[in-house]
Amino acid sequence: MTERLKRLGIDTVSILAFGKPLNTQSDPEYRFMIDAHIFGNYRCNLFMQFPLLKSMRLYSFLEILFAREVRRYWAAIESLIASRLAEDRHARHDLYSIVAGEMSPSGHNLMDSEIWAEAGFFFPAGGETTSTLLAAAFFYISRNPTAYRTLAEEIRSTFKTVDEIKGGAKLSNCKYLRACIDETLRMSPPAPSTLWRELSASDTSSQPWIVDGHVIPPGVQVGVNTYTLHHNEEFFPDSFAFKPERWLDAEMPESQRTLMNAAFQAFSVGTRSCAGKAMAYLQASLVLARTLWYFDFQVARGKLGEVGGGNPKLGQGREREDEYQLYEILSSTHDGPNLVFQPRGDVGEQLL
Repeated sequence: MTERLKRLGIDTVSILAFGKPLNTQSDPEYRFMIDAHIFGNYRCNLFMQFPLLKSMRLYSFLEILFAREVRRYWAAIESLIASRLAEDRHARHDLYSIVAGEMSPSGHNLMDSEIWAEAGFFFPAGGETTSTLLAAAFFYISRNPTAYRTLAEEIRSTFKTVDEIKGGAKLSNCKYLRACIDETLRMSPPAPSTLWRELSASDTSSQPWIVDGHVIPPGVQVGVNTYTLHHNEEFFPDSFAFKPERWLDAEMPESQRTLMNAAFQAFSVGTRSCAGKAMAYLQASLVLARTLWYFDFQVARGKLGEVGGGNPKLGQGREREDEYQLYEILSSTHDGPNLVFQPRGDVGEQLL
């Protein structure tokens, strides 16, 4: 599922951003962009966690090693932007049509413009993270029969036709669907890194920056690791178990619910929180709901079905077979799950 969902992610983002599908699900021409995203995130994360490495030869080595792919990636971005700029701003209902007035490239070289910078960020931020969320969701739902049955029943009883599965009140009222998404984000946050924050050394504010009673001097970085926070037993009892019901428990004490919601930080918080949160929820909801409308699915048999899960041979912290394995690279890289899909009677035949 990983490769297919990554292709779905980048295709969706290209349509949202510039109104042009890259068609990576059926055409291999632009699939290299997926690997370019992985390299870019890996490099950024490496130097973010170990800044001194940037001054060493490793930085130059990585630049040389991946120079060709980086050039191809930015050439593709340039082509997308140039193609969209050649059209009227309102020719398509996409991100460019909304923000073009605030990010006009006039008077500047395209590569120096805000449009260029935002496009380079939007692809990995909007495509990779949602594809990771979906891969993890398919992993957990397929391995938890109760969750699978409950979610399938909710989707198939709420909607009368697939055309009804769209953004709106009906989809928003699928509470168990939202609980499955939130529990997936808690178990396997797509951006599990420690997102460092610091008060600029040039800050002239007279107010000290205080975190948990400690004064943090300018230039000192602090951060909270999302994965660790989401597996703190104080906030999420039985934290390594996939339990969508925890988000729907009407008998949970209000104090515990408040604590749990405050500790759930899959999209970060404050001014730097994820601007695409609503889009991520909508995309994940649509993909999961429409998939369960058309198909039944189950874990592949044998060794193929084990892909994506933990194993004691993988080392400490990766021994849990029912936990989807993420490898942190600022965002995440992963593999699997391998699933077997069966069209759901006459409904599945609608796809033919």
